[in-house]
Amino acid sequence: MRQDEYDEFTSIMQIVSEQYGKPLSGGVIALYWQALKDYDLTAVRDALGRHLRNTDTGQFMPKIADIVRMMHGSSQDSAFSGWSKFDKAIRQVGIYRTVVFDDPIIHRVVHDMGGWVSFGEKTEDAWPFLQNEFVARYRGFKSRNERIEYPATLIGISESHNTKAGKKIEPPVLIGNSEIAMQVMAQGGDGSKLLSFKRMNDILPSVLIAEEKP
Repeated sequence: MRQDEYDEFTSIMQIVSEQYGKPLSGGVIALYWQALKDYDLTAVRDALGRHLRNTDTGQFMPKIADIVRMMHGSSQDSAFSGWSKFDKAIRQVGIYRTVVFDDPIIHRVVHDMGGWVSFGEKTEDAWPFLQNEFVARYRGFKSRNERIEYPATLIGISESHNTKAGKKIEPPVLIGNSEIAMQVMAQGGDGSKLLSFKRMNDILPSVLIAEEKP
């Protein structure tokens, strides 16, 4: 989430807390923000909505771990969260800059669908079909218990042109949690001879893995 989305995030948390009759102080909301700020606001909002509709846990005010679990819980939830992060990046960062996500599966899916730059050629009418394909591919990789290859970066037009011209290359834009994105980049391949990661657990910090467990 961006800093300018803090007020909207605060409003969402206040509305949720009112549902449970447990209004949150500014300090507690700041604590939620600090823990969740590396996620997209759309993904956080969707996770809160799923928690409210959950017949098993929805009667309780969601803790931070509950929100994270909703975002990372099932392969389908993760796939839609991944699409949301990708869609936001392609619109806000654009295809000229090289990017690195904090999710290696996004790299592999985008690579298999033609690469980062190719999405700049797609029309808005094609976007729903691209979303369906992205989600289906993501879920397939997420469900595998095996090594998955992925490119270290998703190369943009500027880097491609500057490399050919022998010019200086800008560092990639890190999307999501910058620390995890750096790990994704370090463990990825060059796009032609891809390296591997064993499972998502090999990259995500242990604290997030612990929160995903029921």
